[in-house]
Amino acid sequence: MSRALLRHLTATIAVALLVGEAAAPAAARTPGSPAPGGVRTVVRDATTGAPVPRACARLVPVDAAALAAVSIGEDQLGRYGGCADEQGVLVTGDVAPGRYRLLVHPYDKTAHGLQWVGRHGGTGERERAQVIQVRPGVVSNAPVIRLDPPGTVVGVVTDAATGAPIPRALVMVVPYVPHPKYGDHGPTTDDDGRYTITGLGPYHWPVQFAAAGLATVWSGGVGGRQQARPVRVRAQQTVTLNQALPAGTPLSGTVRVDELITYAQVIAFDAATGDLAGAADVGTGYALRLLPGQRVKLRCDCAYTPPVWHRDAAGFDAATAVRVRRAPVMVDFNLGTRFSAAP
Repeated sequence: MSRALLRHLTATIAVALLVGEAAAPAAARTPGSPAPGGVRTVVRDATTGAPVPRACARLVPVDAAALAAVSIGEDQLGRYGGCADEQGVLVTGDVAPGRYRLLVHPYDKTAHGLQWVGRHGGTGERERAQVIQVRPGVVSNAPVIRLDPPGTVVGVVTDAATGAPIPRALVMVVPYVPHPKYGDHGPTTDDDGRYTITGLGPYHWPVQFAAAGLATVWSGGVGGRQQARPVRVRAQQTVTLNQALPAGTPLSGTVRVDELITYAQVIAFDAATGDLAGAADVGTGYALRLLPGQRVKLRCDCAYTPPVWHRDAAGFDAATAVRVRRAPVMVDFNLGTRFSAAP
């Protein structure tokens, strides 16, 4: 990962108790709402068993709707987390009851690699991580976190149609909503389309690639994380992962709103998993490109009001999924009344 992304992750999880978006802050909880829970574990070196201090973890929600509760400039990591003390003990509190997976970021990325926490060790695949049930008023025990040495991924991102290298493409092991102004968030390609991700645990990692005017894909050129072809990272070694980005199918529409916010976006989420599938800036309209066969749910963060889901739905679960085919798709947003879609 780039130094900028690691700074961002460290800054956002440096405190031991974080209040999540999925639940109201403790002081604002309504009477009768479930009491918060917590998670406790220990961070150790996988080889020596020695405690590893200051490693930080995020509790990433399993629920797709909670995963989609992400806004401009944010990673899809959820809002709860904590860091280990000098004895490697990591406790998070004030966590909304629910199901979570742990993503662990070591303090020293030269000694240990990023990992999703499995039952008996690390993994690079979110779906293989151990699911932790947080219950009201209970501090649940998570598997012991065993950190392995890191490895590096390098590669070139190209245009599938022309073979030309793509500069400023985003390369992500954790999807995030890009910010139009503050772009130094994670690994990006240079003028020759080259990128480097450091500090990954020695596991199989799906990687997501995005660039303006082209479809966002996971490694292997697919639209979904679960169909991705993971790259095998090895400890203290460098592996190559090249990726070509296809043009995809245009998905666009107009946006009617009385007052457009400064950084307005339409965001596409995988309809099944909640993973980010693409984001587009909004003027009088927007334009995304997606792969044929994808099913996505669209959200317009466009006005000084709560975000609007397709078709004026209350949230991710109720939103209407849009199936992408080879023909262009139109979805218009009217934030004043209703919005409609032409399949």
